Amino acid sequence: MYYDESTVDLVRTTLILTLKVAAPILGAGVVIGLVISILQSVTSIQDQTLTFVPKIVGMVLVTILITPWVVNRLVEFSIDMFSLV
Repeated sequence: MYYDESTVDLVRTTLILTLKVAAPILGAGVVIGLVISILQSVTSIQDQTLTFVPKIVGMVLVTILITPWVVNRLVEFSIDMFSLV
C-alpha cells in the first residue's frame, strides 16, 4: 500500500497539535483528581461528588486561561493548511 508522504506528515502534525492543545486541560484534571483522592484517603470521606466538581471547575479554569494560546496555535495551523492549497 502506498502512502503519500505529505498526507502522513499532515496527519502527524494534526495529531501532535491535538495532543498539545488537550494536554494542559487533561493534566489539570489528573492533578486535581490525584489531590482529591489523597485528601479522601486521609480523611476517609468517600463522596463521589467531591471528585467531580473540583475537576470540572479546575478544567474549565485551565481552559479559560489557555484559550488565547489555543487560538494562536489553531490559527497558525489553519494558515499552514491554507498555504498548502
